[in-house]
Amino acid sequence: MKHRLLALAAVFALAGCGSAAEKGPSSAAPAKLTVWIMDGSATKELLAGFEKEYEAAHAGVDLDIQIQAWDGIGERVTAALASTDAPDVIEVGNTQVAQYSASGGVLDLTGKVADLQGQDWLPGLAEPGRVDGRQYGIPWYAANRVVVYNKDLWAAAGLDEPPRTREEWIEVTRKLNKGGDQGIYLTGQTWYALAGFVWDEGGDLAVREASGKWRGALDTPQALAGMAFYKELQALGKGPKDADEANPPQHEVFAQGKVAQIIAVPGIAARVLEVEPDMKDKIGYFTIPGKTADKPGAVFTGGSDLIIPAASKHHEEAYQVVKALAGEAFQTRLAQTMQFVPNRTSLAKVLSGDEGTAAMAAGAANGRATPNTPNWAAVEATGVIKQYMTAVLTGGDPLTEARKASQVITETLNSGS
Repeated sequence: MKHRLLALAAVFALAGCGSAAEKGPSSAAPAKLTVWIMDGSATKELLAGFEKEYEAAHAGVDLDIQIQAWDGIGERVTAALASTDAPDVIEVGNTQVAQYSASGGVLDLTGKVADLQGQDWLPGLAEPGRVDGRQYGIPWYAANRVVVYNKDLWAAAGLDEPPRTREEWIEVTRKLNKGGDQGIYLTGQTWYALAGFVWDEGGDLAVREASGKWRGALDTPQALAGMAFYKELQALGKGPKDADEANPPQHEVFAQGKVAQIIAVPGIAARVLEVEPDMKDKIGYFTIPGKTADKPGAVFTGGSDLIIPAASKHHEEAYQVVKALAGEAFQTRLAQTMQFVPNRTSLAKVLSGDEGTAAMAAGAANGRATPNTPNWAAVEATGVIKQYMTAVLTGGDPLTEARKASQVITETLNSGS
């Protein structure tokens, strides 16, 4: 997921200069700090500006910001955490924190949460960085899905306002689903969207029991209700029931002009315009509706956290860099330059000038994360949730299929424990 979201960063990369370094205590001794930032997370100009201003504000600190490629990053981070010469700050995917912290090589920053105004963090970013009640990952930025719609098709159906609730969303989609048009293009295996509907119902994909063991939870009444809504919505289009949103790429389907809605990150618009430039000015966005009008629908929050390796030789200096990168000044510049959601709910307003990112920021307030366990990546690798969804959408009994999937999730999450 992290790879999919950050691949869009290249589309959003606007040339910008950084005005972000927050003043903090100067280092008592000269310290060269190595900071790993992932490719696509910020423009070179933005990082260069931050580095220059930070060094000017912190005597004795020499920042060395190194851009890292996503390919093979897991192995490189794991090796760095186990070494005696680790970088001082590393950007990691928010769902990777549990995996890395399990090695014991990540510094516990629980005592710094108040200083970093952690009460204002986006839940979907803060939760993955917190493992067993301890904060290892500091939220940096987020991205999440919204509803991307075709303004021409909405106008033709006499619609001019987005739905405020899931019930209204179904009604609107039925009106859009006429003639040769699809009210929505939703494939059968878009499981991140399913996760949001499950969370809206009060359920989860898996839960941790008092014993410390994990249990798959797709067979709970709440999760089944989320799947029932997914099935109702998916039926209002012609999306394949046995594929995910990449097969075929949904931006290519949307670009044909016959689909009224898709669920995606706002940056997909750029890919749509690569296929069909005439779609310019025809693309709109709104936050995924919730069960009630007073709260947006739950969404999976993808994004990045910052960690400090325990092997860093400059813990306090590294923390000051993290504080500046996670602080209001740089968060504002990062959001405006890269069109990402900042790490704090109070900063959502900085994206108000752009329809897509404003919708994304509003949804991020109800952001969630996948179960916080190092073994969750293994669950994704099995494809069990996608297989479950296809089974239900093609006529399988929901409870029976959910029980089978939950059993696989339970066994996978508890393997090796």
